[in-house]
Amino acid sequence: MSEATRNTANPMRMILPGVRDRRTVDIQLSGFFREHRELHFRRAIASISRFYHLRSPRVEWFEYLDWGKSAGRCYEDGEIHLVHPEAWKRGRKYNSERQWIQAVYHEMGHYVLWADAERKADTFAYRFVRGVSNGARKGPRRAVASQPRPHRRRPRSRSR
Repeated sequence: MSEATRNTANPMRMILPGVRDRRTVDIQLSGFFREHRELHFRRAIASISRFYHLRSPRVEWFEYLDWGKSAGRCYEDGEIHLVHPEAWKRGRKYNSERQWIQAVYHEMGHYVLWADAERKADTFAYRFVRGVSNGARKGPRRAVASQPRPHRRRPRSRSR
């Protein structure tokens, strides 16, 4: 495999906090969405910023941004504008808690990666929540028996 092919085939690598820390951040953001206590939100953002050795961003709350089209915006000076959960619940067709939290992770992806690329921020948000809810169930995990892949036969050559 050539070097150019190898680089394009590998996905972008990201350093993320451990699952336990990400789960804590997720619980704090969920608590803020439900109870609107600023302390939950500040602790969640401070935890992410501390992991990446960054100052916590300044966050301003709005009723809506871009005429209701976007949930947040990150600026070059490190300021993040977000739609407050109270306004999020009120005026949107898709107003779930998960979507708001995903929007917060997305804007933090812009802040942490200092990237204007939407793809990178989306990847950060997706990977930040990956595996967070899987460990929430209680009790021992069942071992899943893996089945071997069926052997694929080579096609026979045709005679003329």
